[in-house]
Amino acid sequence: MTTVQSPPAPPTALRPRVVARTGLYALLAANVAVVTYFFSQPGFAANTLIVLGRLTGLYGALLMAFQLVLVARLPWFDRRIGMDRLTTWHRWVGFGILWTLLAHAVFIIFGYAEASSLDPMDQLVDLVETIEGVLRAVVALGIIIVVGAVSGRFARRRLAYETWHFIHLYTYVAVLLAYTHEVAIGTTFASSSAAKTYWNALWVVAFAAVFVGRVALPLWRNLRHQLRVTAVVPEADNVVSIYLTGKDLDRMPAQAGQFFLWRFLTRDRWWQANPYSLSAAPDGRTLRLTAKAAGDGSAALRHVKVGTRVFAEGPYGAFTTMHRTRPEALLIAGGVGVTPIRALLEELHGRTVVIYRVATERDAVLYGELRDLALTRGAELHLVTGPISPDKLAPGELMKLVPDVADRDVFVCGPPPMMNAVLGSLRELGVPKPQIHFERFSLAG
Repeated sequence: MTTVQSPPAPPTALRPRVVARTGLYALLAANVAVVTYFFSQPGFAANTLIVLGRLTGLYGALLMAFQLVLVARLPWFDRRIGMDRLTTWHRWVGFGILWTLLAHAVFIIFGYAEASSLDPMDQLVDLVETIEGVLRAVVALGIIIVVGAVSGRFARRRLAYETWHFIHLYTYVAVLLAYTHEVAIGTTFASSSAAKTYWNALWVVAFAAVFVGRVALPLWRNLRHQLRVTAVVPEADNVVSIYLTGKDLDRMPAQAGQFFLWRFLTRDRWWQANPYSLSAAPDGRTLRLTAKAAGDGSAALRHVKVGTRVFAEGPYGAFTTMHRTRPEALLIAGGVGVTPIRALLEELHGRTVVIYRVATERDAVLYGELRDLALTRGAELHLVTGPISPDKLAPGELMKLVPDVADRDVFVCGPPPMMNAVLGSLRELGVPKPQIHFERFSLAG
């Protein structure tokens, strides 16, 4: 077996994920400070409830603008933070928006009711009838409540993705309504030209981020690269690889470990986009994805014809060698999660260890390629087969296979139960958190 000289460990002083995460936190904190400053300037005196209502409304609107940045899929943040972590932040910020805007509505209604001696419901009707923009705010809050309800775990598990996504799109309507409401009657901005200029600039940047990341960049890349299917290769009974080519692929900023949202432009599938990882490192000439039949969309890939045009959004994901902190790596794959692992193996140097966990040898997709790559690159490959129980990737078993696991970067990809079990084993073995790399390939927004 060939021995490969290990390169020096990459610098760890400023990890890309920490830099990006700190930047987002600092961005939000700075805008909170600016909003608080403008709000605190001398102005219209009101009772405490109205003051709290206006302040929570401002913070809720600010969170909305921040949410737009999170869902914009901007490459700089995505490559450093990862779509799954951005999705987690998106979820929590969404619930933050819901609660701050509910508080805003309650404080405002009860505050004005206290001043006018009307009961809260009559006060709400009066505000809608007499003040411009309040009806828009009520509609926006209603949309946000519905979106929040269907985003809860109980509802999310029972809704088809397409239904959930369609309802979620109405959030953009709510954002526009809330913004126009804020500008129309927000006393903080009416009394200060500087505050109004700042607020408008903030929202221009937020909407521009969404337009660039979700519309302009995908359109530009697809017009530039013009992807087409060149081959459809069955890998197993329910697994197929799709090969694509296009123009200037050497200029596409894709890395091993990343994924695209693939949209095959056939008559019956052009509207459906599915996330699949690259199963081979990009070489500047072709791209390859490998997918397991898990639904109508993935099952139909076997019947895609050579020459079919493809619209690809991406690349997305932080599951790349950019985040390495150690000179040597351990790659752990489960099932079809081997696809990004196989691609990563092409880019890794040093004494890499690969563990491939499947139920039976027959389920080991791309195993022949893994074996050849391991031989070429001097990597150590373990095929672990057998039933789920007992856990063959428990701490003791992992330690036997890789005694120096705590000194390696560990990349993990596979079905969620398998990933959760492996991540638990790594924690028990004392592998530092910065050395553990995984991504669930979910999408923000």
